[in-house]
Amino acid sequence: MAETTRSATKAAPARTTRRARGTKASGPTAGAAENGAARAVDGAAPGGPAESAETLVAYYRQMLLIRRFEERAARAYTEAKIGGYCHLNLGEEATVVGLMAALRPTDYLFTNYREHGYALAKGISAERVMAELYGRSTGVSKGWGGSMHLFDAEARLLGGYGIVGGQVPLAAGAALAVSYKGGDEVVMCHMGDGTTAIGAFHESLNIAGLWDLPVVFVVINNGLGMGTTVEHSAAEPELYRRGAAYRMESVRVDGTDVVAVRDAARAAVERARAESKPYLLETVSPRLKGHSVVDPARYRSKEEKEALKAADPLARMALELEEAGILSHDDRDRLDAEVTAAIDAAAAFADESPAPEVSTLFDYTYATPVPGELRRLPADPVFSS
Repeated sequence: MAETTRSATKAAPARTTRRARGTKASGPTAGAAENGAARAVDGAAPGGPAESAETLVAYYRQMLLIRRFEERAARAYTEAKIGGYCHLNLGEEATVVGLMAALRPTDYLFTNYREHGYALAKGISAERVMAELYGRSTGVSKGWGGSMHLFDAEARLLGGYGIVGGQVPLAAGAALAVSYKGGDEVVMCHMGDGTTAIGAFHESLNIAGLWDLPVVFVVINNGLGMGTTVEHSAAEPELYRRGAAYRMESVRVDGTDVVAVRDAARAAVERARAESKPYLLETVSPRLKGHSVVDPARYRSKEEKEALKAADPLARMALELEEAGILSHDDRDRLDAEVTAAIDAAAAFADESPAPEVSTLFDYTYATPVPGELRRLPADPVFSS
């Protein structure tokens, strides 16, 4: 029987070892009976003996970049420079960086609305991402998408989606296109834990399993669907187990350990690439703040808030790197100053960028021209004279 994991709303699992647990489909009769099998990958923290200091510092820097970017985004929201909804990756940096480290530049990514960090880790500049949050024409979606709808075809980031689960069927469709064309790309689709309760999630996993699609579904389990705990909303709170219903290999991993996430994601991605088989990966990755920037998270107890501080992946990795003699306190300060300066520059770039022209409002409604497309603005007359 699989070992018990503490709720994501409490302290995350200890990092003395890297652990992934899950199920492995092994033939036409594989299914729920195998869904308690445990798999462990052990190594000395941080990152195990095989990891170079250069790699670990690069991961830490990328996590720090995401943290400082999201903190600046939260500040900009209070300054009314960012409008609409805004959901941050604070506390999920190790998961974001680990997942993106497992992908090739040619692989596709579909995300939900908590996607700023994924865009940065996919190689999109902080300037273009911040400009999009500000609604400026230099942003990745030319200022018309905002926080929840980042899109960059060149980086193969095929959208953040505001509708819960809206990206999941589309990711399955993209994987079908890859399979149909005989390509070797993999589609990764990430979602929150609440998405696993909707019909489109199950329909997409079922189709992916039936048609052997090269797609990796990733559930970012931060323990809360907005303010409701997974334990109160899911009869089976270990969400990776849902893959067994579709004879799909699935694993749960400590989402606060960047190397553990990367290793688990690599295994999932390479299985999808080599065998054209779908995979379900669950990362337990607590978010440090509320559901969005306007959520004060009053549903959390004082004890839970204290536990979250101990689960901060950035602080823990910084301590581990220092204890391992890889990154001194002064080195961290210099790195922090460098990253903060880059984020300040991104915010300045966004501030100075122009807003999109009103005339471009309908330019991207359809991918190709549509006869009779309505392009009337609210103040325009219904009929032209």
